[in-house]
Amino acid sequence: MDGGAFGAGKAGGAFDPQAFIRQPQTLLRFVSWIFSIVVFGSIVNEGYVNRLDESEEHCIFNRNHNACNYGITVGVLAFLSCLLYLALDAYFPQISSVKDRKKAVLSDIGVSAFWAFLWFVGFCFLTNQWQASKEEDNPLNEGGDAARAAITFSFFSIFTWDYMDPSQDSGMPYAPYTNEEDATDAVGTYQQPPPADAFDTETQGYQTQNY
Repeated sequence: MDGGAFGAGKAGGAFDPQAFIRQPQTLLRFVSWIFSIVVFGSIVNEGYVNRLDESEEHCIFNRNHNACNYGITVGVLAFLSCLLYLALDAYFPQISSVKDRKKAVLSDIGVSAFWAFLWFVGFCFLTNQWQASKEEDNPLNEGGDAARAAITFSFFSIFTWDYMDPSQDSGMPYAPYTNEEDATDAVGTYQQPPPADAFDTETQGYQTQNY
């Protein structure tokens, strides 16, 4: 891509869907989006079971409703965040202001770190509650695959959200955005220094006076 501010091409350029999809960051957002669906979908569909002698369903993770609620909430919000930042990635090349681009990049970094942390907490929480689950609470072993899928993809989500595109590293020396008209004006207003012969001419025309 053409060198622009904060890893994007020149502002105002045409949107290229193929180039956008091939970007590693875009692919990882799609992967994170799918992982979030697997996590909250698994818990919603098969994350609640009941004993043979009761009708009320309880969370498959040690009958702890907080564990199921956490997995569903984080999964749904991560799903929405992926869609939001996919839209931002598509609109990013149209942003001409360097300050706005910097805000978008820093926001992406902060949100990615935040979600990586939430997925780490979710993985530890679900794993702990799954290990503490009792067999008598689920004698038919229903929803076991769904529970393991939620735990596994919570773990994978830590790394998909923790990835950072090198071109958007805030510590890199990004070149400021300039359009062609500004570059032309800059060249037109530049004045060449006077040639060295001009100083010689002035020196030769100077006449000393005797006092």
